[in-house]
Amino acid sequence: MKKLLRFRPDVLITALIAAAIIATFLPASGRAAEWLNIFTQGSVAFIFFLHGARLLPRVVMNGFANWRLHLTILACSFVLFPLLALPLRGLVPEWLPSDLYVGFVFLCILPSTIQSSISFTSIAGGNVPAAVCAASASNMLGVVATPALAMIILGKQGGINAHAIESIMMQLLAPFALGQVLQRWIGNAIRSQPKLVGFAERISIVAVAYLAFSNAIVGGVWKQVDANNLVVMLLLVVILLAFVLVATHLISRLLGFNRENEIALVFCGSKKSMGSGLPMANIIFAGQTIGLIVLPMMIYHQIQLIVCAILARAFATESANKGISG
Repeated sequence: MKKLLRFRPDVLITALIAAAIIATFLPASGRAAEWLNIFTQGSVAFIFFLHGARLLPRVVMNGFANWRLHLTILACSFVLFPLLALPLRGLVPEWLPSDLYVGFVFLCILPSTIQSSISFTSIAGGNVPAAVCAASASNMLGVVATPALAMIILGKQGGINAHAIESIMMQLLAPFALGQVLQRWIGNAIRSQPKLVGFAERISIVAVAYLAFSNAIVGGVWKQVDANNLVVMLLLVVILLAFVLVATHLISRLLGFNRENEIALVFCGSKKSMGSGLPMANIIFAGQTIGLIVLPMMIYHQIQLIVCAILARAFATESANKGISG
């Protein structure tokens, strides 16, 4: 029985798979989807408040000063990913419809996620302050970089999404700053309850995954692509994620990053934000049917959550084992 318990599935991974299955048959729509969206936004803000409240100001300042890590993460998001998408132009139209190729390129020019990047970095025992700074910088730069890259690679023009900047400031940075202000009074209490942050992070990740998959089902994107196209896209997405995860690991070793920074680079550098991607798609591809264009992004989003949950658990287990052996 003890041997069987060692191979029990991770709770977060099981919850993510369950969320996708439930959304397939019982997707959130209408008023329920609106309330779920409010809940996810609130949970993300609460997580950032907790991170701000538990991190000492000097640790946060060290995170901002880690410029080598930040530049590396930005290079992964806006240089490495786009370069990987360019050779796939040869697959059109025999293997990929034009809209799916455009969607794959669009996926590759998106900024990193914020919430899940930081949550997985925290779960894995990585450099959370650096992850907060790098992921936030990626999103704010992405407001300009993503439309610019779309114009260069795809010939599409898009304006700067001021609402995205406002969302980042109000939903993410403002709660974090409030937590920092209150840290001297509540920091010790929150640091003494590490399970509170972990539980809140896991609930938020599962809610985001369920909402995203529900939106895909309600939008009928699966009806707009045949089985062959879907299989090709799945393979490309899996290969893309695997390549970038390996690349970020190797880049970290090449640049001499410590373990905490390596974890931040792996999780922030390999992520793509669907939260930023959907509103940007509506602007950049205004007037077009974007169902197929956003499909690669939605597939990547689900796979990255599951794969990174496995990686986060592996990092955390390895760190725990080293602590015990040390």
